[in-house]
Amino acid sequence: MSETLHPTTVLDLDACAAEPIRIPGGIQPHGALLVVDPKSFARLQASANLAEVSGLPLGPGESLADLPETLQLTAELRRWLANDDPQFLRTVTLGAFVLQVAGHLTPQGLVLEFEDPPRTEAETLEGLYPRLRRFLDAIGHAGDVPAIAQAAVTEVRAITGFNRVMLYSFDEEGDGTVLAEDSDGVLPSYLGQRFPASDIPAQARELYRQNRIRLIANADYVQSPVEPALSPVDGAPLDLSQAALRSVSPVHLEYMRNMGTGSSMSISLLVEGRLWGLISGHSRAPRQVNAQVRTACDILGQVLSLQIEAREQAQRTAERLALKQVETELLAKLALAPGFETGLANNTDLWSGLTRAAGAAVVRGGKVLAAGLTPPQDEIRRIADRLGEAGEEVVALESMTDAWPEAEAYADRASGLLAVSISQLHSDYILWFRPEVVRTIDWSGDPSKPVEPGADRLHPRKSFELWREQVRLRSLPWTAAEIDSATGFRSAIQSLVLRRAEERAELTTQLEAINKELESFSYSISHDLRAPFRHIVGYAELLADREPDLDPKSRHYLQSIRESGLSAGRLVDDLLNFSQLGRTNLAKDRIDMGKLIAEVRRSMEPDLQGRAIDWQVAALPSAWGDAAMIRQVLQNLIQNAIKYSAPRERTEIRIEGEERADGVSFTVSDNGVGFDMAYAHKLFGVFQRLHRTEEFEGTGIGLALCKRIVERHGGTISAASELGRGAAFTFTLPRRESARKGDITRG
Repeated sequence: MSETLHPTTVLDLDACAAEPIRIPGGIQPHGALLVVDPKSFARLQASANLAEVSGLPLGPGESLADLPETLQLTAELRRWLANDDPQFLRTVTLGAFVLQVAGHLTPQGLVLEFEDPPRTEAETLEGLYPRLRRFLDAIGHAGDVPAIAQAAVTEVRAITGFNRVMLYSFDEEGDGTVLAEDSDGVLPSYLGQRFPASDIPAQARELYRQNRIRLIANADYVQSPVEPALSPVDGAPLDLSQAALRSVSPVHLEYMRNMGTGSSMSISLLVEGRLWGLISGHSRAPRQVNAQVRTACDILGQVLSLQIEAREQAQRTAERLALKQVETELLAKLALAPGFETGLANNTDLWSGLTRAAGAAVVRGGKVLAAGLTPPQDEIRRIADRLGEAGEEVVALESMTDAWPEAEAYADRASGLLAVSISQLHSDYILWFRPEVVRTIDWSGDPSKPVEPGADRLHPRKSFELWREQVRLRSLPWTAAEIDSATGFRSAIQSLVLRRAEERAELTTQLEAINKELESFSYSISHDLRAPFRHIVGYAELLADREPDLDPKSRHYLQSIRESGLSAGRLVDDLLNFSQLGRTNLAKDRIDMGKLIAEVRRSMEPDLQGRAIDWQVAALPSAWGDAAMIRQVLQNLIQNAIKYSAPRERTEIRIEGEERADGVSFTVSDNGVGFDMAYAHKLFGVFQRLHRTEEFEGTGIGLALCKRIVERHGGTISAASELGRGAAFTFTLPRRESARKGDITRG
């Protein structure tokens, strides 16, 4: 809820959003506030509890510099003001008081805040630095935003000691969803639940954006007023936007008590200048968090914000590149077609893939061409007419039913709409459709009841019980990258398709040249590193043989050098093989796959002594391709099967083949440890591993090598598994005719 100035004000939701929460007229009483002239240090304003908290007998107009107990403080302030730093934070002695003083400059004067100092060395910024450093290392290895979020809430709770710390992000509607949580069980869990936007109105969000840390040490506090109420500088109430002690709304305090929390602290997460989310800590009882701990949390929040921003930018970039690749491929095909409608009809998968839609249509001159899941053609024409009448250039809807209730009739086929105009004179559009996705949202309380009526004013909601909502008649939302892809394609269509295709072909040539340079660089580095690593291994072995009387520790060191050198050498060899793929022409011929499997098995026999392996090799169809490269694929897949089934008492490896209409497929399966299919998309990336190195050795390149070889042949590779019950890898190869068409060789 918003932070209200006057508790007796009669509120409605619009009034909540317009309250002057920057000028509450008082502070939280666990500290004191003093506003002085930045040149003379004369008192301008102060909280009523200044003398009680700080012991400073400073009357109105008196100068801080005239008090003997403030010599250290005023000297520190002068040095700080001379350096023009944005924030001041020092622990100083003021007579019998030892206090932590924070300061910041405003047009109304120098605002100083006095609080108790850290109670222990571990609560100082210096004491917290090792924790922050470990946190930086941890999030650097986290795989995605949820993992980073979990690391952050765990660390914040460890630093602050709150009963519960949660991190939630805001969507475009302002609703917050809890992504991560760490708790000692004293307070209820809200993990995965959603909080309505009305809990934090727009002007409160803006204040969160400007002041990244806010602490409420006690939800039952009585504020200490600022005296005088109006600034002597400009006659306005004191702006406490940047003050850590700023008092908050009685409505917000009531919200906290309804939530069962006696204290709270929030850390703002800013991504590209907008409030992306909050880290929010709560305790059942009052809890004070000193300024140095808050500063450490602020640093943590800023680092986390940068990490989230980098991950999101990388994700958006990857998404845009993937869609741009689809667009490039489609435009190349359209350039060869007699008309772009014909080209779209002949390439419906690419057409829908431009926006990852389930169906697409083009309306031109009153004629409709549709593919995939779409509304009936009459409805498509009616949609285009409505858009044309409204003059819409680009439209992205998750629910057409919200705009046109009759669209519910075909929501199971087309609920979401993305449309771009391709004519300035007619209702001609390219449209993409997505079906309804029925989903359930868990809310923390009924979002339709953000406030409850009272005798004198509205009160914040009292219920935070799980409230489950089923959402229908809505598709998955269209991402910015998908909308950009649609508008980019519209531009290409409106221009000369052939010319656009030629421009992209030129860019492709440049990219291929860059790729060749990168491959050459990778090849050179890998090639040049082979000899040094072999020398390391060789000299370690020679030294071990030459000095048979080495003590066990020295011999252990030599063995570690040898094993590390061998491991690095294998990595270099794999990198060399990977880089050579782009430099080697395919020597295609008919391959006897049964014979090739037998050769691979024979080559592995010396390393399989003592292993009980049940080989189940079916009759395999022949294939068309480069035998040496396909041998590499089989060898990598079989080695993986042997490696990941090592924990089994008896290893079972099955190799099967199948003739298909478009080619042949081969499957290598095992009874090993398997993997979680949720991470299957990582399998074929370079250096991607789903198991720890300590469990299973490997360089993380083998499957990426397989994928590159198979795709160079014009085929595909996929994996299927159930954790603890083995894995199966299937690759396909085209028939001889299609393989010739799809083969791209590079010198």
